[in-house]
Amino acid sequence: MPCPSVPSSTTTAWKGRHRAGRAVARGLIAAGIVASLALAPGMAQAAGVNIVRDAETEALLQDYAAPIFKAAGLQGGDIQIFLVPDDRFNAFVADPSRVFVNTGTIMTTETPNEVIGVLAHEAAHLNHGDLAGMRATIANSTTAALIGALVGVGAAIAGQAAGLQGIGQMGSGIMAGSMHAAQRNVLAYARAQEAAADRSAVDFMNATGQSPEGMVTVLERLANQVLLSARSSDPYIQSHPLPADRVESVAALAAKSKYRNRKDSPELQARHDLVRAKLVGFTMTPQQVGRRYPPSDNSLPARYARAIAAYRAGALDPALKRIDELIRTQPDNPFFRELKGQALLEGGRPQQAVAPLAKAVELRPGSGLLRILYGQALVATEQKGNVDLAIKNLTVGLQRDPDVPVGWRTLARAFALNDNIPRAELATAEGLFVLGNFKEAKLHAQRAQERLKTGSPAWVRADDIISYNPPRSR
Repeated sequence: MPCPSVPSSTTTAWKGRHRAGRAVARGLIAAGIVASLALAPGMAQAAGVNIVRDAETEALLQDYAAPIFKAAGLQGGDIQIFLVPDDRFNAFVADPSRVFVNTGTIMTTETPNEVIGVLAHEAAHLNHGDLAGMRATIANSTTAALIGALVGVGAAIAGQAAGLQGIGQMGSGIMAGSMHAAQRNVLAYARAQEAAADRSAVDFMNATGQSPEGMVTVLERLANQVLLSARSSDPYIQSHPLPADRVESVAALAAKSKYRNRKDSPELQARHDLVRAKLVGFTMTPQQVGRRYPPSDNSLPARYARAIAAYRAGALDPALKRIDELIRTQPDNPFFRELKGQALLEGGRPQQAVAPLAKAVELRPGSGLLRILYGQALVATEQKGNVDLAIKNLTVGLQRDPDVPVGWRTLARAFALNDNIPRAELATAEGLFVLGNFKEAKLHAQRAQERLKTGSPAWVRADDIISYNPPRSR
């Protein structure tokens, strides 16, 4: 479910992109496998997982995760958290440096503590090295069993994690026959990982002085969703322990926590409520938004969601009026300014978009996504006097967040407006490289290098792209 209209966003299909000079992206999740553990990295390289970018939501998730990652012994600054535009409840790890969270996870959860519990569970998988362990377990199966496991386990995980009976039954069907014993071995290993991750997640919550009760709430919700299918399922043909069993186990651990009754801070709860409203506004129809946040609800989150719904419906002036009311309520909220700037930019008023986006960057100068959107507005004005400022902000934004193709395209246009064609070619190459289009990226990098000063940083970067060879799929 793409969400191209989420602020500061680009919906990007992961295509095994690799960036020279930085960590190589490996072990992507196969499309359709909604599990908390990546099982088939080799098979998944040819597939894609859609993501959507949003500065506000990512900042909130990073703030949730930072103390958990520290408690788990992980280098939080090296781990990225990405949003998957899917209204189902799910989160999963792809490799040691990336965690994916469905937008539905945030929209479903009522408190920060619930999402933090989910992130703690994923941190446990990273802490335990579960990806490597699962690969070894699968490798010990026969070739025939391996094929069945990769397909069948993925379908079974999708059914159990998302509560989809049809997919789960399909997975069980695939896993029939002579491969049965080997697949049971793989599933047993996965179940053990999930149970261990639950236990460690509770430890991480306690270590950071947070209640594990959010985990219990999440598991109870999942148990209710899959209750009917679980009653008739063989518990050994599941990748996760039965939800009811997980509830019982985690609830027993949570009951022993001295932080059991600790609540989230009012400030964090307020941010959570705003992000939930934002995602609802961007992913649901105006009618659905109106039912979830009726006109009688005058809370800030409700007004936020309705303002977004109005903007998405094309009612720009009424939307701007609503957004201005939000800004008056919280003048130092950079994301309300961001929303106004994006609404004006997409509404064909880039000159008017510049001021609110400049203020958003001033309020949150460390956000690469906000700087990129500001640069887009500056370039869209097509005013020569704005080009240098656009290049400055786009360059800084892309240094902090390089995996934004639209940012590179906009930077290329800015350099072209300044008649700097070699740098425009290089920026175009960078954008294509991010998308995994290495062939076209090399062509543009070669054109750039021919006109760049030999040995300059830009020339060296062009050379990196030209000489890069992506790893072969296994």
